[in-house]
Amino acid sequence: MNKAFTALLLTATSLPVHAQTASPAVDMDRVAQLRDAALTDDLAYAITEGLTTEVGQRMAGTAAEARARDWAVRRLRQLGFANVRVDPFTMPVWVRGAESADIMSPFPQKLAIAALGNSASTPPNGITAEVIGFPSVDALRAAPVEQVRGKIVYITHAMPQTQDGSGYGVFGAPRRQGPTVASQKGAAAIVIRSIGTDWHRNPHTGVMNFADGAQPIPAGALSNPDADQLERILKRGRASMRLVLQSTTLANQSSGNVIAEVPGRDRTAAPVLVACHLDSWDQGTGAVDDAAGCGIVTAAAKRIMGAGRPLRPIRIVWFGAEEVGLFGGLDYRAKYGKQPHHAIAESDFGADRIWKVDSRLGPARKAEADALRQALQPLGIVPGSLEEADGSDIGPLLQDGLPGVGLNQDGTRYFDLHHTPDDTLDKVDLKQMRQNVAAWTATLAVLSGGVQPPARGRRR
Repeated sequence: MNKAFTALLLTATSLPVHAQTASPAVDMDRVAQLRDAALTDDLAYAITEGLTTEVGQRMAGTAAEARARDWAVRRLRQLGFANVRVDPFTMPVWVRGAESADIMSPFPQKLAIAALGNSASTPPNGITAEVIGFPSVDALRAAPVEQVRGKIVYITHAMPQTQDGSGYGVFGAPRRQGPTVASQKGAAAIVIRSIGTDWHRNPHTGVMNFADGAQPIPAGALSNPDADQLERILKRGRASMRLVLQSTTLANQSSGNVIAEVPGRDRTAAPVLVACHLDSWDQGTGAVDDAAGCGIVTAAAKRIMGAGRPLRPIRIVWFGAEEVGLFGGLDYRAKYGKQPHHAIAESDFGADRIWKVDSRLGPARKAEADALRQALQPLGIVPGSLEEADGSDIGPLLQDGLPGVGLNQDGTRYFDLHHTPDDTLDKVDLKQMRQNVAAWTATLAVLSGGVQPPARGRRR
Protein backbone atom coordinates (compact mmCIF):
# COMPACT_ATOMS: atom_id res chain seq x y z
CA MET A 1 0.00 0.00 0.00
CA ASN A 2 1.40 3.34 -1.10
CA LYS A 3 -0.79 6.14 0.28
CA ALA A 4 1.76 8.92 0.03
CA PHE A 5 0.61 9.75 -3.50
CA THR A 6 -3.11 9.44 -2.81
CA ALA A 7 -2.96 11.91 0.07
CA LEU A 8 -2.74 14.55 -2.64
CA LEU A 9 -5.95 13.41 -4.31
CA LEU A 10 -8.56 14.13 -1.67
CA THR A 11 -9.51 17.54 -3.05
CA ALA A 12 -12.26 17.39 -5.65
CA THR A 13 -11.34 18.15 -9.23
CA SER A 14 -13.69 18.78 -12.11
CA LEU A 15 -15.08 15.57 -13.57
CA PRO A 16 -14.89 14.91 -17.29
CA VAL A 17 -18.09 15.32 -19.27
CA HIS A 18 -18.51 11.56 -19.83
CA ALA A 19 -18.73 11.05 -16.04
CA GLN A 20 -21.64 13.43 -15.52
CA THR A 21 -24.46 11.19 -16.79
CA ALA A 22 -27.10 10.46 -14.19
CA SER A 23 -27.70 6.78 -13.46
CA PRO A 24 -31.07 5.03 -13.66
CA ALA A 25 -32.79 3.96 -10.47
CA VAL A 26 -31.57 0.69 -8.96
CA ASP A 27 -33.74 -1.90 -7.19
CA MET A 28 -32.58 -1.26 -3.62
CA ASP A 29 -34.35 -4.33 -2.25
CA ARG A 30 -32.27 -6.46 -4.61
CA VAL A 31 -29.13 -4.61 -3.54
CA ALA A 32 -29.95 -5.35 0.10
CA GLN A 33 -30.46 -9.04 -0.63
CA LEU A 34 -27.09 -9.32 -2.35
CA ARG A 35 -25.38 -7.35 0.42
CA ASP A 36 -26.79 -9.45 3.24
CA ALA A 37 -26.03 -12.75 1.50
CA ALA A 38 -22.38 -11.67 1.21
CA LEU A 39 -22.02 -11.61 5.01
CA THR A 40 -21.42 -15.38 4.84
CA ASP A 41 -18.82 -15.14 2.05
CA ASP A 42 -15.86 -17.54 2.09
CA LEU A 43 -14.37 -16.78 -1.33
CA ALA A 44 -12.43 -13.67 -0.32
CA TYR A 45 -10.61 -15.57 2.41
CA ALA A 46 -10.02 -18.55 0.08
CA ILE A 47 -8.38 -16.28 -2.51
CA THR A 48 -6.25 -14.62 0.16
CA GLU A 49 -5.24 -17.97 1.63
CA GLY A 50 -4.46 -19.47 -1.77
CA LEU A 51 -2.33 -16.57 -2.99
CA THR A 52 -0.32 -16.25 0.21
CA THR A 53 0.15 -20.01 0.59
CA GLU A 54 0.81 -21.07 -2.99
CA VAL A 55 2.89 -18.04 -4.02
CA GLY A 56 3.93 -16.25 -0.83
CA GLN A 57 6.02 -13.08 -1.14
CA ARG A 58 5.50 -11.34 -4.49
CA MET A 59 8.12 -8.64 -4.96
CA ALA A 60 7.40 -6.59 -8.09
CA GLY A 61 9.22 -7.61 -11.23
CA THR A 62 10.54 -10.88 -9.83
CA ALA A 63 9.88 -14.51 -10.71
CA ALA A 64 7.60 -14.66 -7.64
CA GLU A 65 5.38 -11.91 -9.02
CA ALA A 66 5.27 -13.75 -12.36
CA ARG A 67 4.08 -16.88 -10.54
CA ALA A 68 1.45 -14.74 -8.84
CA ARG A 69 0.18 -13.47 -12.20
CA ASP A 70 -0.09 -17.04 -13.48
CA TRP A 71 -1.92 -18.02 -10.28
CA ALA A 72 -4.31 -15.09 -10.62
CA VAL A 73 -5.14 -15.86 -14.24
CA ARG A 74 -5.92 -19.50 -13.41
CA ARG A 75 -8.07 -18.55 -10.41
CA LEU A 76 -10.03 -15.83 -12.19
CA ARG A 77 -10.75 -18.18 -15.11
CA GLN A 78 -11.84 -20.93 -12.72
CA LEU A 79 -14.28 -18.46 -11.18
CA GLY A 80 -15.84 -17.83 -14.58
CA PHE A 81 -14.79 -14.26 -15.30
CA ALA A 82 -14.56 -13.15 -18.91
CA ASN A 83 -11.59 -11.85 -20.91
CA VAL A 84 -8.99 -12.74 -18.28
CA ARG A 85 -5.56 -11.58 -19.39
CA VAL A 86 -2.23 -10.09 -18.39
CA ASP A 87 -1.41 -6.58 -19.55
CA PRO A 88 2.43 -6.54 -19.43
CA PHE A 89 4.91 -3.75 -18.82
CA THR A 90 8.58 -3.57 -17.81
CA MET A 91 10.26 -1.84 -14.90
CA PRO A 92 13.56 -1.67 -13.00
CA VAL A 93 13.77 -4.03 -10.02
CA TRP A 94 15.57 -3.46 -6.74
CA VAL A 95 16.65 -6.68 -4.98
CA ARG A 96 17.44 -6.91 -1.26
CA GLY A 97 20.68 -8.51 -0.11
CA ALA A 98 22.43 -8.97 3.24
CA GLU A 99 21.51 -6.44 5.93
CA SER A 100 22.63 -5.76 9.48
CA ALA A 101 23.24 -2.90 11.88
CA ASP A 102 25.67 -3.10 14.80
CA ILE A 103 26.47 -0.49 17.41
CA MET A 104 30.28 -0.58 17.64
CA SER A 105 30.68 1.90 20.49
CA PRO A 106 30.09 2.77 23.25
CA PHE A 107 27.77 -0.23 23.86
CA PRO A 108 28.34 -2.95 21.21
CA GLN A 109 25.11 -4.70 20.19
CA LYS A 110 22.99 -5.72 17.21
CA LEU A 111 19.94 -3.79 15.97
CA ALA A 112 17.10 -5.07 13.77
CA ILE A 113 17.11 -3.28 10.41
CA ALA A 114 15.66 -3.63 6.90
CA ALA A 115 16.83 -1.82 3.79
CA LEU A 116 14.38 0.59 2.19
CA GLY A 117 13.47 -0.02 -1.42
CA ASN A 118 15.92 1.66 -3.82
CA SER A 119 18.60 1.92 -1.14
CA ALA A 120 22.14 2.11 -2.45
CA SER A 121 24.35 -0.82 -1.53
CA THR A 122 27.11 -0.79 1.02
CA PRO A 123 30.33 -2.73 0.36
CA PRO A 124 30.12 -6.38 1.49
CA ASN A 125 31.80 -5.52 4.79
CA GLY A 126 29.55 -2.52 5.30
CA ILE A 127 30.44 0.99 6.41
CA THR A 128 31.32 2.18 9.90
CA ALA A 129 30.65 5.77 10.93
CA GLU A 130 29.43 7.98 13.73
CA VAL A 131 25.64 8.21 14.10
CA ILE A 132 24.00 11.63 14.33
CA GLY A 133 20.35 11.82 15.36
CA PHE A 134 17.59 14.23 14.35
CA PRO A 135 13.99 14.54 15.61
CA SER A 136 12.62 15.32 12.13
CA VAL A 137 13.47 15.88 8.49
CA ASP A 138 13.15 19.62 9.06
CA ALA A 139 15.80 19.44 11.77
CA LEU A 140 18.09 17.61 9.35
CA ARG A 141 17.46 20.27 6.70
CA ALA A 142 18.47 22.97 9.17
CA ALA A 143 21.70 21.23 10.18
CA PRO A 144 25.05 22.52 8.84
CA VAL A 145 26.60 20.32 6.17
CA GLU A 146 29.72 19.97 8.32
CA GLN A 147 27.63 18.35 11.07
CA VAL A 148 26.31 15.66 8.71
CA ARG A 149 29.05 14.96 6.19
CA GLY A 150 30.47 11.42 6.40
CA LYS A 151 28.13 10.31 9.18
CA ILE A 152 25.19 7.92 9.41
CA VAL A 153 22.08 10.04 9.84
CA TYR A 154 19.26 8.80 12.08
CA ILE A 155 15.75 10.36 11.97
CA THR A 156 12.91 9.59 14.35
CA HIS A 157 9.19 10.48 14.40
CA ALA A 158 6.09 9.83 16.52
CA MET A 159 3.54 8.21 14.21
CA PRO A 160 0.27 7.49 16.09
CA GLN A 161 -2.39 4.88 15.41
CA THR A 162 -5.38 6.43 13.62
CA GLN A 163 -8.57 4.95 12.23
CA ASP A 164 -8.14 6.61 8.85
CA GLY A 165 -4.39 6.02 8.53
CA SER A 166 -3.74 9.73 8.08
CA GLY A 167 -0.58 9.56 10.18
CA TYR A 168 1.17 7.77 7.31
CA GLY A 169 1.15 10.88 5.16
CA VAL A 170 2.46 13.21 7.87
CA PHE A 171 4.94 10.94 9.63
CA GLY A 172 6.28 9.20 6.54
CA ALA A 173 8.61 12.11 5.74
CA PRO A 174 11.75 10.42 7.20
CA ARG A 175 11.37 7.60 4.65
CA ARG A 176 10.20 9.63 1.67
CA GLN A 177 12.31 12.78 2.04
CA GLY A 178 15.03 11.93 4.56
CA PRO A 179 17.33 9.96 2.23
CA THR A 180 17.48 12.80 -0.31
CA VAL A 181 18.20 15.46 2.33
CA ALA A 182 20.84 13.27 4.01
CA SER A 183 22.54 12.60 0.68
CA GLN A 184 22.58 16.27 -0.27
CA LYS A 185 24.37 17.05 3.00
CA GLY A 186 27.03 14.42 2.37
CA ALA A 187 25.85 11.70 4.78
CA ALA A 188 27.43 8.27 4.40
CA ALA A 189 24.05 6.56 4.99
CA ILE A 190 20.70 7.06 6.68
CA VAL A 191 18.66 4.93 9.08
CA ILE A 192 15.17 5.91 10.22
CA ARG A 193 12.63 4.81 12.79
CA SER A 194 10.26 2.45 10.94
CA ILE A 195 7.14 4.12 9.59
CA GLY A 196 4.84 1.98 11.70
CA THR A 197 2.91 1.83 14.96
CA ASP A 198 3.86 -1.58 16.39
CA TRP A 199 6.39 -2.46 19.09
CA HIS A 200 7.75 -5.69 17.63
CA ARG A 201 11.34 -6.08 16.50
CA ASN A 202 10.12 -6.07 12.90
CA PRO A 203 11.53 -3.29 10.72
CA HIS A 204 9.07 -1.79 8.22
CA THR A 205 10.43 -1.56 4.69
CA GLY A 206 8.96 0.64 1.96
CA VAL A 207 9.97 2.38 -1.22
CA MET A 208 11.84 5.68 -1.39
CA ASN A 209 13.54 7.57 -4.18
CA PHE A 210 16.40 10.03 -4.36
CA ALA A 211 15.09 13.31 -5.73
CA ASP A 212 16.73 16.43 -7.17
CA GLY A 213 19.72 14.53 -8.49
CA ALA A 214 20.81 13.35 -5.04
CA GLN A 215 23.43 10.61 -5.07
CA PRO A 216 21.93 7.33 -3.76
CA ILE A 217 23.22 6.31 -0.32
CA PRO A 218 22.45 3.24 1.82
CA ALA A 219 19.08 3.69 3.56
CA GLY A 220 17.40 1.44 6.13
CA ALA A 221 14.69 1.36 8.78
CA LEU A 222 15.13 0.18 12.36
CA SER A 223 12.34 -1.61 14.19
CA ASN A 224 10.63 0.70 16.67
CA PRO A 225 12.12 -0.99 19.77
CA ASP A 226 15.57 -0.77 18.21
CA ALA A 227 14.99 2.87 17.31
CA ASP A 228 14.19 3.48 20.99
CA GLN A 229 17.40 1.69 21.92
CA LEU A 230 19.49 3.81 19.56
CA GLU A 231 17.92 6.99 20.92
CA ARG A 232 18.78 5.98 24.48
CA ILE A 233 22.35 5.29 23.42
CA LEU A 234 22.64 8.67 21.67
CA LYS A 235 21.40 10.45 24.79
CA ARG A 236 24.43 9.03 26.59
CA GLY A 237 26.90 10.47 24.11
CA ARG A 238 28.53 9.71 20.76
CA ALA A 239 27.94 6.35 19.05
CA SER A 240 29.29 4.57 16.00
CA MET A 241 27.52 1.99 13.82
CA ARG A 242 28.58 -0.61 11.30
CA LEU A 243 25.88 -0.80 8.63
CA VAL A 244 25.54 -3.53 6.01
CA LEU A 245 22.77 -2.94 3.44
CA GLN A 246 23.55 -4.80 0.26
CA SER A 247 21.32 -4.68 -2.79
CA THR A 248 21.31 -4.82 -6.57
CA THR A 249 19.14 -3.13 -9.21
CA LEU A 250 18.05 -4.96 -12.36
CA ALA A 251 16.78 -3.07 -15.40
CA ASN A 252 13.81 -3.87 -17.64
CA GLN A 253 12.22 -6.76 -15.78
CA SER A 254 8.69 -7.94 -16.57
CA SER A 255 5.62 -7.11 -14.54
CA GLY A 256 1.97 -6.71 -15.48
CA ASN A 257 -1.63 -6.07 -14.51
CA VAL A 258 -4.08 -8.99 -14.37
CA ILE A 259 -7.47 -7.96 -15.74
CA ALA A 260 -10.83 -9.77 -15.77
CA GLU A 261 -14.39 -8.72 -16.52
CA VAL A 262 -18.03 -9.27 -15.72
CA PRO A 263 -19.87 -8.44 -18.99
CA GLY A 264 -22.71 -5.94 -18.81
CA ARG A 265 -26.09 -5.96 -20.51
CA ASP A 266 -25.22 -2.64 -22.14
CA ARG A 267 -22.18 -3.34 -24.28
CA THR A 268 -21.61 0.37 -24.87
CA ALA A 269 -21.60 1.32 -21.18
CA ALA A 270 -18.46 2.53 -19.44
CA PRO A 271 -17.10 -0.04 -16.97
CA VAL A 272 -17.01 0.07 -13.20
CA LEU A 273 -13.37 -0.57 -12.27
CA VAL A 274 -12.58 -2.33 -8.97
CA ALA A 275 -8.96 -2.85 -8.06
CA CYS A 276 -6.33 -4.23 -5.71
CA HIS A 277 -2.63 -4.87 -6.14
CA LEU A 278 -1.03 -8.25 -6.65
CA ASP A 279 2.57 -7.55 -5.63
CA SER A 280 3.86 -7.41 -2.07
CA TRP A 281 7.05 -6.62 -0.25
CA ASP A 282 9.53 -9.43 0.29
CA GLN A 283 9.27 -9.85 4.07
CA GLY A 284 5.77 -11.14 4.94
CA THR A 285 3.39 -12.89 2.55
CA GLY A 286 1.39 -9.76 1.79
CA ALA A 287 -1.87 -11.06 3.23
CA VAL A 288 -3.08 -7.71 4.53
CA ASP A 289 -1.25 -5.68 1.87
CA ASP A 290 -2.85 -6.57 -0.48
CA ALA A 291 -3.94 -10.17 -1.07
CA ALA A 292 -6.97 -9.43 1.10
CA GLY A 293 -7.94 -6.56 -1.17
CA CYS A 294 -7.80 -8.84 -4.21
CA GLY A 295 -9.92 -11.42 -2.40
CA ILE A 296 -12.49 -8.83 -1.34
CA VAL A 297 -13.12 -7.11 -4.68
CA THR A 298 -13.03 -10.38 -6.61
CA ALA A 299 -15.48 -12.08 -4.28
CA ALA A 300 -17.85 -9.12 -4.59
CA ALA A 301 -17.65 -9.14 -8.38
CA LYS A 302 -18.24 -12.90 -8.39
CA ARG A 303 -21.40 -12.41 -6.31
CA ILE A 304 -22.72 -9.89 -8.81
CA MET A 305 -21.91 -12.24 -11.68
CA GLY A 306 -23.56 -15.16 -9.89
CA ALA A 307 -26.75 -13.16 -9.36
CA GLY A 308 -27.27 -12.42 -13.04
CA ARG A 309 -25.94 -9.73 -15.31
CA PRO A 310 -25.26 -6.11 -14.37
CA LEU A 311 -26.25 -3.25 -16.64
CA ARG A 312 -22.66 -2.00 -16.85
CA PRO A 313 -19.56 -4.17 -17.17
CA ILE A 314 -17.36 -4.62 -14.13
CA ARG A 315 -13.61 -4.62 -14.70
CA ILE A 316 -11.42 -6.26 -12.02
CA VAL A 317 -7.76 -5.22 -12.04
CA TRP A 318 -5.08 -6.83 -9.89
CA PHE A 319 -2.37 -4.22 -10.39
CA GLY A 320 1.28 -5.20 -10.56
CA ALA A 321 4.24 -3.33 -9.08
CA GLU A 322 2.27 -1.02 -6.79
CA GLU A 323 4.59 -1.13 -3.80
CA VAL A 324 7.67 0.09 -5.62
CA GLY A 325 6.15 3.06 -7.43
CA LEU A 326 2.60 2.54 -8.79
CA PHE A 327 4.00 1.14 -12.03
CA GLY A 328 0.84 -0.87 -12.73
CA GLY A 329 -1.50 2.03 -12.07
CA LEU A 330 0.55 4.34 -14.26
CA ASP A 331 0.65 1.77 -17.07
CA TYR A 332 -3.13 1.35 -16.89
CA ARG A 333 -3.54 5.13 -16.98
CA ALA A 334 -1.34 5.40 -20.08
CA LYS A 335 -3.30 2.69 -21.90
CA TYR A 336 -6.89 3.27 -20.74
CA GLY A 337 -7.01 6.54 -18.84
CA LYS A 338 -8.65 8.46 -21.68
CA GLN A 339 -11.50 5.94 -21.91
CA PRO A 340 -14.75 6.58 -20.01
CA HIS A 341 -15.11 4.83 -16.64
CA HIS A 342 -18.42 4.94 -14.80
CA ALA A 343 -16.57 4.77 -11.47
CA ILE A 344 -13.26 3.53 -10.07
CA ALA A 345 -12.50 2.14 -6.61
CA GLU A 346 -9.71 0.19 -4.90
CA SER A 347 -9.30 -2.04 -1.82
CA ASP A 348 -5.78 -1.57 -0.48
CA PHE A 349 -5.92 -0.94 3.25
CA GLY A 350 -6.16 -4.42 4.73
CA ALA A 351 -9.27 -6.38 5.66
CA ASP A 352 -10.61 -4.72 8.81
CA ARG A 353 -14.18 -3.39 8.74
CA ILE A 354 -15.25 -0.56 6.47
CA TRP A 355 -16.50 2.36 8.55
CA LYS A 356 -17.03 5.22 6.07
CA VAL A 357 -17.89 5.73 2.41
CA ASP A 358 -16.65 8.69 0.37
CA SER A 359 -17.47 9.34 -3.25
CA ARG A 360 -16.78 11.80 -6.01
CA LEU A 361 -19.33 11.15 -8.71
CA GLY A 362 -20.32 14.72 -9.56
CA PRO A 363 -23.49 16.75 -8.89
CA ALA A 364 -25.50 15.05 -11.65
CA ARG A 365 -25.04 11.70 -9.91
CA LYS A 366 -25.92 12.70 -6.36
CA ALA A 367 -28.89 10.30 -6.35
CA GLU A 368 -26.49 7.46 -7.12
CA ALA A 369 -24.17 8.55 -4.33
CA ASP A 370 -27.15 8.73 -1.95
CA ALA A 371 -28.25 5.23 -3.00
CA LEU A 372 -24.76 3.97 -2.25
CA ARG A 373 -24.85 5.53 1.22
CA GLN A 374 -28.27 4.00 1.84
CA ALA A 375 -27.09 0.54 0.79
CA LEU A 376 -24.06 0.65 3.09
CA GLN A 377 -25.65 2.13 6.20
CA PRO A 378 -27.00 -1.21 7.53
CA LEU A 379 -23.39 -2.45 7.67
CA GLY A 380 -22.51 0.33 10.11
CA ILE A 381 -20.83 2.42 7.42
CA VAL A 382 -21.23 6.15 7.91
CA PRO A 383 -21.58 8.64 5.04
CA GLY A 384 -18.48 10.67 4.31
CA SER A 385 -17.66 13.27 1.71
CA LEU A 386 -19.32 13.59 -1.69
CA GLU A 387 -16.21 15.31 -3.05
CA GLU A 388 -13.45 12.81 -2.19
CA ALA A 389 -12.11 9.45 -3.28
CA ASP A 390 -8.72 7.83 -2.97
CA GLY A 391 -6.69 4.75 -3.80
CA SER A 392 -3.07 4.01 -4.61
CA ASP A 393 -3.06 2.57 -8.14
CA ILE A 394 -6.19 4.49 -9.15
CA GLY A 395 -4.73 7.70 -7.73
CA PRO A 396 -3.42 8.96 -11.10
CA LEU A 397 -6.85 8.35 -12.66
CA LEU A 398 -8.55 10.21 -9.82
CA GLN A 399 -6.11 13.05 -10.30
CA ASP A 400 -7.20 13.17 -13.94
CA GLY A 401 -10.79 13.65 -12.79
CA LEU A 402 -12.34 10.20 -13.20
CA PRO A 403 -15.29 9.56 -10.84
CA GLY A 404 -14.42 7.44 -7.81
CA VAL A 405 -15.65 5.81 -4.63
CA GLY A 406 -13.69 5.22 -1.44
CA LEU A 407 -14.67 2.49 1.02
CA ASN A 408 -12.62 3.41 4.08
CA GLN A 409 -11.39 0.51 6.22
CA ASP A 410 -10.45 0.77 9.87
CA GLY A 411 -6.71 1.39 9.82
CA THR A 412 -6.10 1.37 13.58
CA ARG A 413 -3.86 -1.71 13.46
CA TYR A 414 -2.87 -1.56 9.80
CA PHE A 415 0.49 0.12 10.38
CA ASP A 416 1.37 -2.46 13.01
CA LEU A 417 1.69 -4.91 10.09
CA HIS A 418 2.43 -2.76 7.06
CA HIS A 419 5.55 -3.82 5.11
CA THR A 420 6.78 -6.16 7.86
CA PRO A 421 7.36 -9.91 8.29
CA ASP A 422 4.14 -9.85 10.35
CA ASP A 423 1.94 -9.31 7.28
CA THR A 424 0.67 -12.89 7.19
CA LEU A 425 -2.65 -14.70 6.82
CA ASP A 426 -3.32 -15.11 10.54
CA LYS A 427 -3.84 -11.33 10.79
CA VAL A 428 -6.97 -11.48 8.59
CA ASP A 429 -10.19 -11.40 10.61
CA LEU A 430 -12.82 -13.42 8.69
CA LYS A 431 -15.83 -11.59 10.17
CA GLN A 432 -14.44 -8.20 9.25
CA MET A 433 -13.44 -9.44 5.81
CA ARG A 434 -17.01 -10.60 5.20
CA GLN A 435 -18.28 -7.13 6.09
CA ASN A 436 -15.92 -5.79 3.42
CA VAL A 437 -17.28 -8.21 0.83
CA ALA A 438 -20.85 -7.23 1.71
CA ALA A 439 -19.99 -3.55 1.34
CA TRP A 440 -18.25 -4.06 -1.99
CA THR A 441 -21.11 -6.25 -3.25
CA ALA A 442 -23.60 -3.51 -2.44
CA THR A 443 -21.33 -0.91 -4.02
CA LEU A 444 -21.00 -2.87 -7.24
CA ALA A 445 -24.74 -3.58 -7.33
CA VAL A 446 -25.44 0.17 -7.19
CA LEU A 447 -22.65 1.38 -9.48
CA SER A 448 -23.21 -1.31 -12.12
CA GLY A 449 -26.80 -0.18 -12.55
CA GLY A 450 -28.52 -3.19 -11.00
CA VAL A 451 -28.34 -6.92 -11.61
CA GLN A 452 -30.85 -8.63 -13.87
CA PRO A 453 -31.42 -12.30 -12.96
CA PRO A 454 -30.90 -14.79 -15.81
CA ALA A 455 -34.04 -15.85 -17.64
CA ARG A 456 -35.60 -19.04 -16.29
CA GLY A 457 -34.70 -22.15 -18.21
CA ARG A 458 -31.60 -20.57 -19.71
CA ARG A 459 -28.03 -21.08 -18.63
CA ARG A 460 -25.63 -18.16 -18.62
